[in-house]
Amino acid sequence: MGNPPAHRPRKRFGQNFLHDPGVIHNIISAIHPQEQEKLVEIGPGKGALTRHLLKACSSLDVVELDRDLIPILQEECSPLGELRIHNVDALKFDFSSLTSGNEKLRVVGNLPYNISTPLIFHLLEQAAEIKDMHFMLQKEVVERLAASPGGKDYGRLSIMVQYYCEVEKLFTVPPGAFFPPPKVTSAVVRLTPYEKPKVTVKDIAVLNRVVTQAFSQRRKTLRNTLKKLIDTETISGLDIDPSRRPETLSLEEYARLADALAGGD
Repeated sequence: MGNPPAHRPRKRFGQNFLHDPGVIHNIISAIHPQEQEKLVEIGPGKGALTRHLLKACSSLDVVELDRDLIPILQEECSPLGELRIHNVDALKFDFSSLTSGNEKLRVVGNLPYNISTPLIFHLLEQAAEIKDMHFMLQKEVVERLAASPGGKDYGRLSIMVQYYCEVEKLFTVPPGAFFPPPKVTSAVVRLTPYEKPKVTVKDIAVLNRVVTQAFSQRRKTLRNTLKKLIDTETISGLDIDPSRRPETLSLEEYARLADALAGGD
C-alpha cells in the first residue's frame, strides 16, 4: 500500500487521534470482537481501532463525519474486510437501521468530548437494538456515568444512563496516547443495556423531566427544586424527605417521584 494522504486533526470535529499501541490493545481486549458480530464504530478517525475490529469481524460499519478521512480509512482498512462507511453526523444517524433480525449492535467509539453526552442519550433511545457500548470519554464524564448517590459526580447523566444500562469503568488513558494530546485524561467505559430495566417507570419522559428539574438547582432541597411539579405532601407520602438534596436520591426514589407525577394506574 502507498502512504495514505496526510490529515491534520480538526478542532471543529474534536479530533484527537489514538496512537498508543498498548491502549489500543487494551480497548480491543475489552471489546473482544468476534466473527459475525454486528459492530459499528463512531468516529474511526484514521482507523487505529478500525483495523483491529475489521480483522476480528471481517465486516464493520463506521460513522465518520469528516469526509477527508474517508480515503484514509479506505486505504488503511478496506483490504482487511468489508468496511461500510457512513459519512453522516452520528447525532442524527439511525443506528437501529444497521440491525436485522435478532442480532444486536455492539457500538464502539472514541467520542469527541463536545458531543459525548448528547450522543449517549441519542443511543439510549435505541438501547433495545444495542448489546453493549464501549466508549473512550473524558474521565470526568465516565465518573459521572458511574457515580453513586451522594457524591458531586452524581446527577442527571448518572441516573438516566443507569436506568438503561449497567455501567463499568474499565481503565484510564493518559493524554499522551493521542495526537494531538488533549488537555484532559480520558477513560474507557462499558455500557450494557439491561434486557429489562432494574427499575420500572410508567413514563421515561416523566422520569427525565423530574430528574432534570431536580438537578436544575442541585444545592437546593427537593421541596424547592420540585415545587412546580410535585407538592411537599406528595413527596413525603412517597417516604422521601422533602428536605433532602437531589444528589442523595437513588434511581428507585426518582422512579417513585416520576410515577406519582405521571399518575394513572
